[in-house]
Formats: sequence, structure tokens, C-alpha cells
Amino acid sequence: MISAGTRVCGLIGDPVEHSVSPAMHNAALSHLELDYIYLPFRVGEKSLARAIGGVRALGIRGLNVTIPHKVDVIPLLDELDPLAERIGAVNTIVNDNGILKGYNTDAGGFLRALLQKGVELGGKKVVVLGAGGASRAVCFALAGNGAELVILNRQQEMDWAVRLAASISRLCGREVKALEFNEQNLKVELEPADLLVNATSVGMSPDASQTPVDRKLLKPGLVVFDVVYNPIKTRLLSEAEEVGARTISGIDMLIWQGALAFEMWTGLKPPVEIMKTAAVEALKEQ
Repeated sequence: MISAGTRVCGLIGDPVEHSVSPAMHNAALSHLELDYIYLPFRVGEKSLARAIGGVRALGIRGLNVTIPHKVDVIPLLDELDPLAERIGAVNTIVNDNGILKGYNTDAGGFLRALLQKGVELGGKKVVVLGAGGASRAVCFALAGNGAELVILNRQQEMDWAVRLAASISRLCGREVKALEFNEQNLKVELEPADLLVNATSVGMSPDASQTPVDRKLLKPGLVVFDVVYNPIKTRLLSEAEEVGARTISGIDMLIWQGALAFEMWTGLKPPVEIMKTAAVEALKEQ
């Protein structure tokens, strides 16, 4: 039962109506019988500063942050975790008695999803598609754990990829390549690759018939990680399985980034399987 003592966590972004985070977190909170509630808050860009002020004023325990606020929220916070500072994006806020600290659990969620599947990164060749927000967290996690990294991005936005590659190279002390995302470059880079990560939105519902990689470029033994989680099994993952590649769905990254935030807010180990079941059910309802 909600009372004056109930602690509030939530999600800010625009839009937030599609998010499965409320279902995922509330299922975990209910399972552990915690006096918390998790709510989605639609916050437009012009309202962000006032919303963060409201977090302090209302004593909201913590927030997840999604598009379009992951970068713009940074100057409104009191402290920044070193990883979030390196990545340049925040997706989780913890409120400790009015002190707001920003974290990035996307990177940790991505790594947890890989490790859960037994994928080690040291010395492995990885091709990442895209250079947007999701790609930043993924690329820093990969380079920081010893992977040899190449970023492929659309020609119209090559400057994003070049800046991201330069930033990672400087901060991680490891050379990162940035190339145009075309079939020739994809073919050349995938041939010796151990891991392919799709960090674009290609293949996301309602455009689930699309794929960023032609089936003929996939190969047995390749690990294919698609950060898209709706649908849970994208066309890319289906075709990768058909040629004998190992696959990891974006739902795993979603669950683990949420689990890491949950632990920060509550101090308790989250029931990861409960969270996953709730997220999958919410996706089915959508």
C-alpha cells in the first residue's frame, strides 16, 4: 500500500509511454516486498531543469534517464561517476539526501549480458554499428575491457563516429577505428571479427523486417549482440542463428542495466529473472 513513507523512483524522458522499465522495476519491488514505487514521467527538453529540481524537492530516491536527456542532465547534477563522465552520458541518478549523483549503467548492463553468455573481450575483434547514445556506452565498455574495436557509421554522421573513436582512443589508450558503414567495409571488418554489436535502431518494431547486416556476411562462430529489444528476437538475430552464430538479445542489456540501477537505489540484489519475465510480458502486451 502506498503511504507517506513510500519511496519513489522513476524514469524521465520524452516519450516514456513505450517503456517496459515500470513493469520491470515494480515487479522486482513487489517481489522483495519493498515500500517503493517506480513511475514514468514524461519530461520535455524545456522542463528538464525544473524536473531535476523537483527530484530534490520531493525527495525522489532515484531516476532512470532516457532519450533525449542523457547528456543534457549532466550539468544539473551534483556529482558524476567516473565511468559516466568518460562516456559523457547518464542513464541513472541516485538521490542521497539531496545530493544527486549520475551514473551510466548501460555500459555495465552490456558487459553483464556478455559475461552471462560466457563472452570474454580481451584481445577480441569487435565491430560496432552506429555511433549514437547506445553506441557510446557499448564502445567504452568494449575498449575498457581489452577489445579491438572498429565503429561503422552512416556517411551523413561520420563526424559522430570519428569523435567517438578519438575520445575512446584518448581515454582508454587503445586505437579505435571509425569507418563508413557500407557493405564493403562491413565485409572486410566482419571477416576476422569475433563479435558484432548492432547499436543502431535498425530492426526495431514497427520496422522489424529490416536488418543492418546482410545474412551472407554473417558466419558460424560469430557472436551477434543486438541492443534492440523490441522485438526480442530481431531479424538480425534470427538470421545469425540460422548461419550458426551465437546471439544475445538487447533484452538482456535492458534487464542488467535496470538491475544495476535497482541495486543502487535499494541496496539490495535485484531478482533478475523476475525483472526479465515482467519486461517480456510488457513487450508482449505492446
